[in-house]
Amino acid sequence: MKNIIFVLLTTLGIIGCSVTKPQDEKQVPQETIYFGGDILTMDGATPSYVEAVVVKDGKIIYVGTKAGVPSNHLSKTIEVDLKGKTMLPGFVEPHVHPSIAAIILGGDIIAPHDWDVPDGLKKGVEGHDAYIQRVKESVAKYAKVDDVLFIWGYHQLWHGDLNKEILNKISPTKPVAVIHRSFHEVFLNDAAIKLMNIKEKDYKGNPQVEWKRGHFFEGGWLALVPRIAPYLLNPTRYKKGLSDMSKLIRKNGVTTVAEQGFPESNFKMEYAMLQAEMAKNPPYDVYNVLNGTQLYNANGKSNEKAYEWMQTASKYDTQNIKMIKKEVKLYADGAIYSLAMQMKDGYSDGFKGQWMTPLKLFKEQMNFYWDKGYKIHIHANGDLGIQRCIDITREMMKRNPRKNHRLTLHHMGYFTASQADQMKELGIEGSLNPYYLWALTDKYSKYGLGKKRAQNMVAMKLLKDRDIPFSLHSDFGMAPLEPLTLAWTAVNRMTSDGNFVSQDQKIDPYTAIKGITINAARTLNLEDEIGSIKVGKRANFTLLEENPLKVKPMHIKDIKVVDVVYNAKLN
Repeated sequence: MKNIIFVLLTTLGIIGCSVTKPQDEKQVPQETIYFGGDILTMDGATPSYVEAVVVKDGKIIYVGTKAGVPSNHLSKTIEVDLKGKTMLPGFVEPHVHPSIAAIILGGDIIAPHDWDVPDGLKKGVEGHDAYIQRVKESVAKYAKVDDVLFIWGYHQLWHGDLNKEILNKISPTKPVAVIHRSFHEVFLNDAAIKLMNIKEKDYKGNPQVEWKRGHFFEGGWLALVPRIAPYLLNPTRYKKGLSDMSKLIRKNGVTTVAEQGFPESNFKMEYAMLQAEMAKNPPYDVYNVLNGTQLYNANGKSNEKAYEWMQTASKYDTQNIKMIKKEVKLYADGAIYSLAMQMKDGYSDGFKGQWMTPLKLFKEQMNFYWDKGYKIHIHANGDLGIQRCIDITREMMKRNPRKNHRLTLHHMGYFTASQADQMKELGIEGSLNPYYLWALTDKYSKYGLGKKRAQNMVAMKLLKDRDIPFSLHSDFGMAPLEPLTLAWTAVNRMTSDGNFVSQDQKIDPYTAIKGITINAARTLNLEDEIGSIKVGKRANFTLLEENPLKVKPMHIKDIKVVDVVYNAKLN
């Protein structure tokens, strides 16, 4: 990113002021006016533009014509000429996991597709032999006898079989953990099992642990994570991962992120390192939706005790970290990247749906937080998993009707028109990951799902046609932390092999941009604070080289993010 002096003088052009980065808050000008480009407010059902925006003390105080700016706004005012650039509300990422991002970015990446990271491009790889060779190179370069090397990105459909025996041959003495592309599975070699003091007896009877293969998945992975947290959250790697995450967030124009399910494994450790990163004052905020399942396990397997703990969570709020009140994250079925989502018509090729939370407990948790008046966020991917959530919501609405509850299903890998009708009836909303379509359609058309279901994943138009609010998210690293890439995928519905599929489910660019701005804010119940350019809202903006509503749809993901304005300050 350009420094502030370069941006103000050459990229945006500031008129009539001396430009230096203030060292004292008293030197910060009280007001700034933005003008001279497309200012897209995202306020309304159709695109709306204004000529000028004035901000003061971190808030928007005027939106309208430049000629209409009141004269009293012009004293001590910085004037920022956008010079044809486009300004939108700051992008909102409503479902990302800083903890997972820190682990992925702090380790190595060997995935099916390329990944842009701050250290450079991590090239994708296909084929078993090519994958094993990359793992060998990673072990040679990064592995140590006294620490665990975490390698993320493995997927059996691209990389072939993997198990403990294979990893033992590659690395007989240095601990290695290969995390599945879904982040819902892990494979460990014997050296990792020994170093982390994992005992077979502790997982006897767990149907989601294959001990002989060193394979822990879904509930087995969730049971493993707290045990290995000191290694998974290694402070040196984790801090680097969080720092890299901040770079990606800033690079891609995001000013607000939400952790959907905090903590992942260990509140004290995760919070301390997140707080250390946010103490650097990066130009974004983190909102945490508390993890009902993890807190249930951490509080004596009691929903009531988890709830009591949640009531105290606001004491951890800082200027840029917030524990969202009266919202909770729960988990239905398994990961789409593992082909473990629950599908009504099952799978081919031996894949099997999984439940992340035992069904009895899941229903108890939904009812418990519903009765507490919480907004419930649910990880739900397959049409059977989604139907389970719909059916329980219908029962809850009959027993204890609630208006504007905004229960939100996250991911929604595959669902039907009938289920969209039921969502509309019950007031259920969505937050979708369109990247599934790009990354998985071609492979899943051949394996697991078949062509019809694979090509109709993430059918957003079904929701739009019913006026069901929905946002777009990356769930990093299930998709790159790139809001414009999410919008591009939703608009074009093109796969990684260049195939255009289910074109009847394309959404228009404005709806897609709503999904990363105002509707993303709505997913977090924050639409009164962020997500559109409106008087009284926070002055968070994303500055783009081009207008995503005026370029060819295939160009949207290639639009350059010039910079961000965060709390009225250009960064």
